[in-house]
Amino acid sequence: MASDAAVRRRRLTLVLVGVLLCSLATGVAAAESVRAANGTVVVGADETVESVEAVAGSVLIHGTVRGDVSAAAGTVHVTQTGRVGGDVEVAAGAVRIDGQVDGDVSAGAGTLDVTETARIGGNVEAGAGYASFDGRVGGDVTVGAETVVLGPNAQVGGDVRYEAETLTRDPGATVEGRVIRETVEQPGGVAVVGNALGAVYGLLANLLFGATLLFAFPNFSAGVASRVGSAPARTGGVGLLALVGVPVVLVLLVITLVGIPLAVVGAVVFAGAVWAGLVYGQYAVGVRALAAVDREGRLLALVVGLVGFALLGAVPILGGLLELGALLLGLGALALGLRDAYRRRSGDRPSDGQSTLDESFDGGASS
Repeated sequence: MASDAAVRRRRLTLVLVGVLLCSLATGVAAAESVRAANGTVVVGADETVESVEAVAGSVLIHGTVRGDVSAAAGTVHVTQTGRVGGDVEVAAGAVRIDGQVDGDVSAGAGTLDVTETARIGGNVEAGAGYASFDGRVGGDVTVGAETVVLGPNAQVGGDVRYEAETLTRDPGATVEGRVIRETVEQPGGVAVVGNALGAVYGLLANLLFGATLLFAFPNFSAGVASRVGSAPARTGGVGLLALVGVPVVLVLLVITLVGIPLAVVGAVVFAGAVWAGLVYGQYAVGVRALAAVDREGRLLALVVGLVGFALLGAVPILGGLLELGALLLGLGALALGLRDAYRRRSGDRPSDGQSTLDESFDGGASS
């Protein structure tokens, strides 16, 4: 079913996000204990470790890992002599399995190669541009890719479920279960209900996040709305610059390899800033809408803004453009507010009182 395929893709996305957050929390320290200066984490052929949690340019497993391998890297390679006793959960540009993995493999990659010497005891879930299987997989293979290849030595103990433009299956490939192509067609009743519940959940999450921002930073939040109302063109321009410029900087950090840990931290922080910018932008529009009818109220403005954009978002094309505009306004106001707060707090003013903290986050339109 198409809805099942969508659920699996969302599940895989959550797995990969979890991998990144896990690497952020504990992987940097683990990687530094074994990583060389060139940004490579290596488990040597005669080496045995409990687990690998890494953020690096490349991860090479020549030896034995008793537990799991979790990594965000440019390349991840379990070589022919490598053995992983647990699961492999990775987000990488290229993933290659030549050795043995006793557990499952979950991968998001540009390319995934399971070669003829590979032995995977569990299931494989992958999202990739190109995915090739020519080894042994004990469980199911679930893959979304542009191209999927089952080579002559491929042995799959369960089903092969794929969503791809092209599947190439060699006559020598063995699949004990079924080979099922899953396509996204017109959604049925279950998918429609799921989409509706997802929209309601997203709205509630935004309302909770927005209310937290309003109560935690009342003056700063008021300043966001003030900036959007007084200088929308300038604020939106700053938001566009941030939306385009920050990812470029993060990509440049990744290219340097040694800057990958900082890029991961920056990506997580930027994702939070984009969410805050989206909520703030819709809140600011809600403030303006209430002002037009001589009404006010922070929470009421938040509800009006978020619910209004949730309804407008259902309109094809126009809804997306309006949401993008709100994001640019909110992200720009957020960036300008943080800049001004930093300038105030790093100036000559005293910083030992609550009133001064409020002043530092006072969002006047003076900027």
